[in-house]
Amino acid sequence: METNRRRALGMGLEELFGAEVLDMDSLEEKIVTSTPKEEITNIKIEEIRSNPYQPRKTFEEGALSELAESIKEHGVIQPVILKKSIKGYELVAGERRVRASKLAGFDTVPAIIREFNDQEMMEIALLENLQREDLNPIEEALALKRILDTRGISQQQLAEKLGKTRTYVTNIIGILNLPDSVKQLVIDGKIPLTHARTLSKIKDPEKVEELADKVINEGLTTIALDEIAQDKTIEKRVASGRKETEEIRTYKYIQEYLCDKLSTKVRITSTKVIIDFSGLEDFNRIMEILGIEE
Repeated sequence: METNRRRALGMGLEELFGAEVLDMDSLEEKIVTSTPKEEITNIKIEEIRSNPYQPRKTFEEGALSELAESIKEHGVIQPVILKKSIKGYELVAGERRVRASKLAGFDTVPAIIREFNDQEMMEIALLENLQREDLNPIEEALALKRILDTRGISQQQLAEKLGKTRTYVTNIIGILNLPDSVKQLVIDGKIPLTHARTLSKIKDPEKVEELADKVINEGLTTIALDEIAQDKTIEKRVASGRKETEEIRTYKYIQEYLCDKLSTKVRITSTKVIIDFSGLEDFNRIMEILGIEE
């Protein structure tokens, strides 16, 4: 019986990515409706840790407070989804519900526990945030890029699945080219997305920072910034047509294996293996997989 439910869940994920438009609501509905009520259990919040693939890094306190008040009055209507881990549980879906429940003074939350693999955990977390949460532009860009990197689909295909244009996907991912200092301004809401898109097309990071400063201090409009960016003396970014290096081709199968094994981006050159991680929890997760003790 459990095997059948597990298989159905896997089919749900493949159906989700095979569908014309991604739909997190229908996926979660499949999980909830396929779970008997007796399998929904209350789990201590202190035993739950964030999904290491959670793209959202900041949570708006006002919205959490509103949700906490609703939970105080009505309880948690929709159970969260968890995966059993070595120590307690990892959140797959429902981060805001857990945070708001803790804020409301609750010690436990209703939960559905499933045996997700790392790929499924990442995809569900990304979809929940892309479709249900107000991600800041940098978080959204990182989420979209991670789907592209792990699913091996084109920007056009992803745009169609999200019900957006390819230009939107290209532009939002392009803001990851911004210098870190300017990315932080975007995260803080000091640089609007429209301005960030224009700035991301400029190659010189110092020029980008200079114009970002003008946007904040002089109130440059999008039109004014576009006009400045069109100056022929300002070098623009161009799409890279660079071919894979011989080293990457040689080590590609190992690189792909490590990406799958660690569920994160891994790059191999002739002299280095570079493993990306998003924070301390993600770092510890990778160390666990590699069998390296703290």
